[in-house]
Amino acid sequence: MELFTLARIFHVLAVVLWIGGVAMVTTVIIPSIKKLTKPEDRYQTFERIEGKFAFQAKITTLITAISGFYMVYYLNAWDRYLSPKFWWMHTMTLVWVLFTIVLFILEPFILHKLFKKYAISHPDKTFKILHRFHWVLLTISLITIIGAVAGSHGWYFF
Repeated sequence: MELFTLARIFHVLAVVLWIGGVAMVTTVIIPSIKKLTKPEDRYQTFERIEGKFAFQAKITTLITAISGFYMVYYLNAWDRYLSPKFWWMHTMTLVWVLFTIVLFILEPFILHKLFKKYAISHPDKTFKILHRFHWVLLTISLITIIGAVAGSHGWYFF
């Protein structure tokens, strides 16, 4: 098997696990947690689940980056970043950068402390903001996936 094919396999698998997890958190876990009556239960439940998913998300974003950058290097496709026709490559990179900043910088150093502080004192507002933020990330991610699949098969929106 060619290394490029292996990179594509790992790239797709990593994206499925990563964005699929974001979809699960956004559409199932957060709505379920918001229904818990005690603010402490909401916070503790979210922290337990999110902690396990954060590790998976960190690993899958790294695999996505390594495989994605390898494929661009292998194809010498850097010039695609100069063309609006390949907008989905820009958004793939943007989504990856956003998640990487959140997962590796903002969450451990800033968001975790803020979330703990506000999730108990203002649980409804905190989980509402958290849920909206996840919906924004999921929506951008799904648009990117649609564009990437269509574009990689020669269907361009421009």
